[in-house]
Amino acid sequence: MPRKRATIREVAQATGLSPAAVSYALRGLQVSEETIERVRAAAAELGYEADPIARALASGRSGMIGLLCGSLEDLWQQSLAVGISRGLREKDRYALILDAVGDPARERALAQQLRDQRVDGLIVQPIDPAAPFWRELCESVPVVAIGDSIGGTAGEVVFDNRRGVTLALEHLLSMGHRRVAVLTPTRASTPDRPADVHVTSEADRLGLDVELVTSGHGLAAATAAARELLTVKKPSAVFSFADSISYGVYAAARDLGLSIPGDVSVMGYDDHPMSGLLSPGLTTVDWNIDNIVRAAVELVAAAADGGARRRRVVQKPTLRERGSVARAT
Repeated sequence: MPRKRATIREVAQATGLSPAAVSYALRGLQVSEETIERVRAAAAELGYEADPIARALASGRSGMIGLLCGSLEDLWQQSLAVGISRGLREKDRYALILDAVGDPARERALAQQLRDQRVDGLIVQPIDPAAPFWRELCESVPVVAIGDSIGGTAGEVVFDNRRGVTLALEHLLSMGHRRVAVLTPTRASTPDRPADVHVTSEADRLGLDVELVTSGHGLAAATAAARELLTVKKPSAVFSFADSISYGVYAAARDLGLSIPGDVSVMGYDDHPMSGLLSPGLTTVDWNIDNIVRAAVELVAAAADGGARRRRVVQKPTLRERGSVARAT
């Protein structure tokens, strides 16, 4: 027969404390460190585990944090989801991970679904940061945005996209590239994504001939978009707004018998660990995913506890040079 779950009253009897004092000690509240250690030792010996349903009913919180990813076909977003899930677990919370598959309508539906399921907070990397529904959603659940700013959030970890785009384009220009194609996951329905806007303005400032081309994050979609681009437009360099899209450029170049960087130079935008294993290694923009995870977890935990005022963290990028960009001939 399965062992019966130990109760908080049994821990109280073992320690000579009241159930209320044991509850505080297990949560690290209002009691001494010595009491906390004594209670936790007794709980471990008895095999006590907090009943998540009872705790949720008592506290009015579920312990669940929604994590809404723009597209889990993007390998960097997969890494982000793993890091956030582990970071939340260290704070005794759990991530409920959903995938918007790059679709703004699906993003809206899933965000509202998470709100209706009464998650304690929501972390989102928005596909459509300008959508008006975000402000209404933020009034009913604490939201932390990653990447781009959205209205009404409890906190945000925003990327300095202007700096990231400038790093990439200035590096390509310094290597003599003036015809640059930019592969972006942005759809026609969300034309105001900051990174795309910055590409256009920076290209004008630098005197570059830049063409934006839409591509999915998945390898097949990215390869197809890159194959058409390299066949028809024939740019000297391709800059992708995700390393996972750049992997499709590598595949397309191989299929077409083109060398990287001899025939075409390639740049990415998020320094996924796989990027250093390619041959040649992918030159990319590094956003320091560990800092992003830490900041997002701290912000959503504080917001879920009803604590901190709204905070904005701006993540600065660095250029990671490898071998995929050569001087234009």
